[in-house]
Amino acid sequence: MAFLPCFTLNSRILILGSFPSVMSRAQNFYYGNPRNRFWFTLAKIFGEDTPSSIEDKKSFLSRHGIALWDVVKSCRTDSSLDKDITDYVVQDIPSLVDKLKIRLIVLNGSTASRLFKRHFPQYRNTVTLPSTSPANTRFDFGAWSEAFAPFL
Repeated sequence: MAFLPCFTLNSRILILGSFPSVMSRAQNFYYGNPRNRFWFTLAKIFGEDTPSSIEDKKSFLSRHGIALWDVVKSCRTDSSLDKDITDYVVQDIPSLVDKLKIRLIVLNGSTASRLFKRHFPQYRNTVTLPSTSPANTRFDFGAWSEAFAPFL
């Protein structure tokens, strides 16, 4: 089950993951695993407390002009691991990007990057960042911080 995009008309940064984890699907919102570094990382970059409720997370995204979505619309998977994604269909990313004035597309991890670049090569304003997943042992906060620096 994919989520609808989370955005406002003021969104200037689009962060794309691959597909919601099992915990995220259970909570019905992005990055629901408390061990995932996503919300902590963004909060640290923007100098705020880590949002906890879904409403707090949506408010955080809105305040900072961030839209959130996943590259994969549907797939076969029973796990939270990107390597288990098969028979996937991608989202209609251009429908969102064309509606907003997106200045940067952040690809959260190598799977999101690979799938996005395969299906949407027309976009050049992208940066691939290390996955915030707890399974990624090589997470690099500095890379995330550097990518967002022009928007602070």
